[in-house]
Amino acid sequence: MTMTTATDIPQDDGPPPEPTSEGAAAQRCGLVAIVGRPNVGKSTLLNALVGQKISITSRKAQTTRHRITGIRTEGSTQFIFVDTPGFQTHHNNALNRSLNKTVLGAVGDVDLVLFVVEAGHFSMADAKVLSLLARNIPVILVANKLDRVHRRGEIAPWLRDMQSRHPFAEFMPMSAKQSKDIERLLSVCHNYLPEQPWWYGEDELTDRSERFLASEIIREKLFRLTGDELPYTSTVIIDAFTEEPGKTVSRMVRISATLVVERDGHKAMVIGEKGERLKRIGTEARQELEKLMDAKVFLELWVKVRSGWADDEARVRSFGYE
Repeated sequence: MTMTTATDIPQDDGPPPEPTSEGAAAQRCGLVAIVGRPNVGKSTLLNALVGQKISITSRKAQTTRHRITGIRTEGSTQFIFVDTPGFQTHHNNALNRSLNKTVLGAVGDVDLVLFVVEAGHFSMADAKVLSLLARNIPVILVANKLDRVHRRGEIAPWLRDMQSRHPFAEFMPMSAKQSKDIERLLSVCHNYLPEQPWWYGEDELTDRSERFLASEIIREKLFRLTGDELPYTSTVIIDAFTEEPGKTVSRMVRISATLVVERDGHKAMVIGEKGERLKRIGTEARQELEKLMDAKVFLELWVKVRSGWADDEARVRSFGYE
């Protein structure tokens, strides 16, 4: 018995196919929103998906306060990820109303939503975020921090329970710290993006300015080095951001920033004994900014008290929140 393969059969190939741009597959491009309650690992996930840190992380809840766009271009596909603040269900002040407005604005006009929860857990706060998601936009359940689940057998019944809560398009148990899981998630996201030209250049990583990233990195160091002692309402304002040619380096950037806190006691905490804590905040922020900007950075920090700013709509807007 002999077998005939497709190559054995004469075929009329017809006219050659129309070439695509650059002879490659059709370009895909789309918006992917990353949503979830505070502290489920959204910013860590965004940084892993982009392949470089563009969103700050800390153990303190409500670290992310802005809509941050991260861009990753792989082959013919451009993923535009939108990291959002964790949806706030407590402290109904002007700052939190602004954060929730940002979340709602991000999830309404995207091609895909990544709903991030901790694997094996689902709280009332998670349910509140889930209730905001439209039924006409595909949602992937990202069960993050799978590495912390000790009994993997418990995940299957938990996933069945989650399936009854929302018509999820896919389930993705994973850890944002595992590169294989990130590649798997990118592969799944690719299938939901429309065929259309890229929105950004191939080497772009974010639509945020260096000035904005500077304020975020300083705020990250502020929270990391003060722990739970400092209220989350503390913030950072960039007063001056100038660039000039360096004598021994190609770029030199001068940044002046104000760390805004609620009380005099918080100011003393941030400054530390003999100014040591403020100095460390500045040093760690400067070192990270130099790597990010590929420049020599001179960073000057001040600490000011602005009581009740998070409850003041006008002050919240003046500090750069929508």
